[in-house]
Amino acid sequence: QVQLVESGGGSAQPGESLSLSCKVSGTFFTPWAMAWFRQAPGQQRDLVATVRGGRTIYHDAVKGRFTASRDEEKNSIFLQMNNLRSEDTAVYFCAAGNSVDTRPEAFDSWGQGTQVTVSA
Repeated sequence: QVQLVESGGGSAQPGESLSLSCKVSGTFFTPWAMAWFRQAPGQQRDLVATVRGGRTIYHDAVKGRFTASRDEEKNSIFLQMNNLRSEDTAVYFCAAGNSVDTRPEAFDSWGQGTQVTVSA
């Protein structure tokens, strides 16, 4: 059974940094696409960044502040979040799949989510 286990996150003040990690286990295969999504209370789940086929795609709201990276040997994805803002507060999920579609429903496997809270 494929499992995605996230770590990192927590609380930070505006302008500070946090990092997230996610490791895929339970499979010998490397997903073509891995991604980070986030979901604030009462909001839809939005793509933050996805790394696929050598490309990285970011949501406009995090461009220049967040950096996503993958280590395919370790079947892991990372998210470095700098210059955090209060609007970055959400539960962050990692996801894995093999589709070119970047919508949440296109991803097959999900982590349990980790809370990121940004407040003064």
